[in-house]
Amino acid sequence: MDNETSLPHSDIAGFIDHTMLKADATRDDIIRICEEAREHGFATVCVNGGWVALASEQLRGSGVGVTTVVGFPLGAATTASKAFEASEAIENGATEVDMVLNVGLLKSGDAQGALQDIAGVAEACKGKAILKVILETGLLDEGEKLEACKLAVEAGADFVKTSTGFGNGGATEADIALMRRAVGPELGVKASGGVRDLETARRMLEAGATRIGASASVAIATGGRGEGY
Repeated sequence: MDNETSLPHSDIAGFIDHTMLKADATRDDIIRICEEAREHGFATVCVNGGWVALASEQLRGSGVGVTTVVGFPLGAATTASKAFEASEAIENGATEVDMVLNVGLLKSGDAQGALQDIAGVAEACKGKAILKVILETGLLDEGEKLEACKLAVEAGADFVKTSTGFGNGGATEADIALMRRAVGPELGVKASGGVRDLETARRMLEAGATRIGASASVAIATGGRGEGY
């Protein structure tokens, strides 16, 4: 990871999901972030499901992917509804799906239920889109974080991710390092929530992240500091 932390701004951009998940995001907002993603070479834009088709259209041929969120932001929807959200988003052009873990099941001691929830969405994504599992780390203790990572691996996810940005806390270096240890070298780890400047992004990569979720992406990519998710 040391090489990643010394990357120039333009290369850091390739690790970023440029995020716009606000309820009041407009069509113009989505078009703008797609233009920014093209300009800076972000990995993907991350938008709510209703904007996937527009983002996909805007980014066609650019090499920038489209991430959407499923069961967002609480994770407490049924597995069937999460799987349908994922399938519909993929049909509309999503290349990556960030689903929210059913935190309540995990905290109830129902690891099998939480596993089946992830597996249901993984099946909808299989061979079609990358699946990231949002743990909402601010709600979990260390043992629960480790258990959630284990379930994500077992269910066939491609990434684990720290936070929705709508819950308690955000990404920390300690959580990224813990998640990296838990999933090993094969799965991706996405740091989301509170990453607003280049130095923080670099520290997350150094700790073991392979993707950054941020709405302050342009500031990160240009060496400044932004606000928001």
